[in-house]
Amino acid sequence: MSESIKASLRALFLARYAQFRKHLHHRLGSEDLANDALQEAYLRVENSTVRSAVRYPSAYLFRIALNVAEDQRKSNARLLSVGEVEALYDMADEAADPARGAEARNELEALERALAELPRRRRAIVLAARVDEMPHKDIAARYGVSARTVEKELRAGLEHCCERLGRDFIQRFGPGAGKQSPHDDR
Repeated sequence: MSESIKASLRALFLARYAQFRKHLHHRLGSEDLANDALQEAYLRVENSTVRSAVRYPSAYLFRIALNVAEDQRKSNARLLSVGEVEALYDMADEAADPARGAEARNELEALERALAELPRRRRAIVLAARVDEMPHKDIAARYGVSARTVEKELRAGLEHCCERLGRDFIQRFGPGAGKQSPHDDR
């Protein structure tokens, strides 16, 4: 930025500083944020490299201040407060419990056994839908069946696994969604 352009922007910035602060305070809802944004905006003007005259210098300066405020807001949103950090330290790590880890391994082994009991295509459909999160229409195309067949196979496979794990099957989508399937405790 040429020194004359920079000098004129600097002069305008200082002349309208109170007006900019008022508009920013109104826009941001905080006088402190407005002041911080204006200070950083001034530094950005000083370090900018615009080579030609600015058509609307007042709007240009205000936009710089708004951009600074938005950058600061995003930066602050990623930071945790001291209280939040302390709360994280106070949380118990339930996943580290050895008994819970053993229980999870046992459940995973039971699921693997239940999947192994399924016919090959049904097992493949369950894995494609639930592990690979593949859309039903893509699964249907892969196995040369209709989407309705995929839904039936998936339901049958999930019901079988739930039964083997001693859990209720709850249909999440389609007709009957949210209803539990009958489960007999043997």
